[in-house]
Amino acid sequence: MDSHTSEEKRQGALWGLYIGDALAMPVHWYYNRNALHQDYGWVTDYLAPRNPHPDSILFRSHYTASGPKGEILHDQAPYWGREGTRYHYHQFLEAGENTLNIKLGSVLIESLNGCGGYDADDYLGRYIGYMTTPGSHRDTYIEECHRNFFSNYANGIPPRQCGAVEKHIGGLVGMVPVLAWYAAQPEKARSAALEHLALTHPGEKMAGAGGLVAELLLAVLNGRALKDAILARIEAQDHPLVGHPFRKWLDDPDDWVIGPRLSTACYVEHSVPAVLYLALKYHGDPEKALVVNTNLGGDNAYRGGVLGALLGAEHGRSGFPRRWVEGLRHPPAELAPPAAGRWLTPGRVTAGAAAGSVGPAGRS
Repeated sequence: MDSHTSEEKRQGALWGLYIGDALAMPVHWYYNRNALHQDYGWVTDYLAPRNPHPDSILFRSHYTASGPKGEILHDQAPYWGREGTRYHYHQFLEAGENTLNIKLGSVLIESLNGCGGYDADDYLGRYIGYMTTPGSHRDTYIEECHRNFFSNYANGIPPRQCGAVEKHIGGLVGMVPVLAWYAAQPEKARSAALEHLALTHPGEKMAGAGGLVAELLLAVLNGRALKDAILARIEAQDHPLVGHPFRKWLDDPDDWVIGPRLSTACYVEHSVPAVLYLALKYHGDPEKALVVNTNLGGDNAYRGGVLGALLGAEHGRSGFPRRWVEGLRHPPAELAPPAAGRWLTPGRVTAGAAAGSVGPAGRS
């Protein structure tokens, strides 16, 4: 029987999101597992990243702002596009620190608490302000979704229309605070979370993956066992991402499943099933689940964020090792209970948004 309160489950989902990302951060996007273990050993605790990163593609990554409104690299720009270098994607982060997408989760939590619910225009204003302000964060790598958004924004496209079609699991981590906020109102939660996802990760594949993750997380937040929630979807065979022989794989070594059968890359058609496999196999052991995920490499940080959120919703913050809870550099803020009458309707458009501007925290 689930002994955790609704509030413990909501906060647990946020802590799991942050912990899963921070644990994998130093070995994020290591696709060569031998190199991962040679550089860091078997990762069980927060570690600081080190240069060089053997699988880094920063040397062939490029972004040129088309105006001040599109400037998002700031002091990290010198580490981009330099032939012969292998800079770590997160080279200036400290042990226990989160990557950019999770830091943006903190921006979202501030918006939720400030507005008493989800307001896309308020979030967009905060997002634009955060990304265009030098020194807001120290992460070197900025994913393509953000680069596409700000390329469009700098060219005068309204913020709600700046997202480009995406299919990377990094977009799903941003849904978690919205789902936790509206946990007691599943329909509103799903609608608001998918609206948020589409701001930077529009497209059918992302909406499909986001809908599945949202429904699973909401089921667990509302008291259903994680294992049961996943098995129900597998048995129903009502979604393309649950069409793998997960039960058959449970007896196999993890590195026979994730890598050979499910790619370790970021694309949702592989990364989401990888999360489901790990959540099903290790549903009762959050520590082992996140350690295994981290050491499998690939896009382990954002797999870890989604996996951690599911496990945190089941076990609460107390289900994670104390060393991880205490060692997290910037823990998630608590979600304020929504005040009576302050629920915002997902999709609400303010007068400013209709005119193509963003909310009060943004920049025109």
